[in-house]
Amino acid sequence: MGSPHVLAIPYPAQGHVLPLMELALCLVKHGIKVTFVNTEFDHKRVIESLSGEENVPDMMHLVSIPDGLESWEDRNDAGKLMKAIFCVMPAKLEALIEKINQSESDKITCIIADEFLGLALEVAKKMGVRAVAFWPAAAAVYALKLNIPKLIDDGIIDSSGTIMKKQMVQLSPAILAMDSEHFAWASVGDATTQGIVFDALAKNNRTLKMADWIIGNSSNELEASVFTLFPEMLPIGPLLASNRLGKSVGSYWPEDWDCLAWLDKQPVQSVIYVAFGSTSVFDHTQFQELALGLELTNMPFLWVVRRNLTAETDGAYPKGFRDRIQGRGRLASWAPQQQVLAHPSVACFLSHCGWNSTMEGVSNGVPFLCWPYFADQFTNRSYICDVWKVGLGLEKDENGIVAQGQVKNKIEQLVTVKGYRERALDLKAKVMNSLREDGCSGKNFNNLVKWIKDD
Repeated sequence: MGSPHVLAIPYPAQGHVLPLMELALCLVKHGIKVTFVNTEFDHKRVIESLSGEENVPDMMHLVSIPDGLESWEDRNDAGKLMKAIFCVMPAKLEALIEKINQSESDKITCIIADEFLGLALEVAKKMGVRAVAFWPAAAAVYALKLNIPKLIDDGIIDSSGTIMKKQMVQLSPAILAMDSEHFAWASVGDATTQGIVFDALAKNNRTLKMADWIIGNSSNELEASVFTLFPEMLPIGPLLASNRLGKSVGSYWPEDWDCLAWLDKQPVQSVIYVAFGSTSVFDHTQFQELALGLELTNMPFLWVVRRNLTAETDGAYPKGFRDRIQGRGRLASWAPQQQVLAHPSVACFLSHCGWNSTMEGVSNGVPFLCWPYFADQFTNRSYICDVWKVGLGLEKDENGIVAQGQVKNKIEQLVTVKGYRERALDLKAKVMNSLREDGCSGKNFNNLVKWIKDD
């Protein structure tokens, strides 16, 4: 028997690739070899965005398998991508493992699969390989997923996941209440896509039983009530590059490191950091309202404007906007977010509330202004605003727009009203303590490492 060799496979989306890549790098640091499997499309993007091969250690091998779509097809069509992957992935993954296992001393000894790819757990069982299910989102969403049969019995959803009753749902008195209209699968694309996502979640409840371990990128300090009710899921987060004193790997876009030098020139706790993740899209009116709202604050801001954040990005800004914000506003196509949030000049984080962004903001004690876009982001906003009380939500007007005045007023409230930053710093201390050797996440991770090494 050779040394431990983990095969890690994320669902092909930026918010899934990053935390599993971070987990893989942590395992490598503990002397475990990892083969990391992206789709061919994502593999190419990750390789191109790497600032230097020194980011990928010798014991990490980046490989790829097809996703079932043609090169020209739209990977932002979540339903189409999901159906294609579920169709081709099992056979391709099995073939990859068989190829690796031709080496006597280098066989795959453990598969760590994104829980959304339950099919990978089936492959592991079929091939007699030990398996770990990795949940990259809030544990509360995992709890919701496991309660799908009860939600159907209670008439809140039907068997296809369609919302039948619009109401607040509380899985237990200790778990945060969720709006049924904002269930993760009900907030993704059109009805067809929602059905595909729901079916995958329901099916994965069955494949989950094939996992030897279930681990999550969260902390007992953040979701204690959920982990008490679902003790089979073990928190090992937050998974952050700064915890292993390294750089983040797995970004789909090259990062603009020059923005850190710009931050160095700004006063302490003065900058609004604005970033909406990898999939949020704004129409022209909303994009302009946000720009004007940031301008109205008269505060310095660093705004990440992805190439596809809005149509015709270069021509989308209000007339004269770039000239008026010269020196005060910094625009970046993509930013090294963990380093930005750790910078002392950052005052607050205007965010879409993706779980990775939420973990990164919390881990740096930064208050949030919440603007969720889809899927689990509404649940994350509830945690930030209602449970942890480290942020404020933005409200849309009667036309469905977050107006410039709303942006200005909420930012001013967040940075001037006492309590938000203090609570954020207190939460940071608790969460970071959980990562220590004697903390909950630290212990769980070390036990996982020991289990992988012990055959």
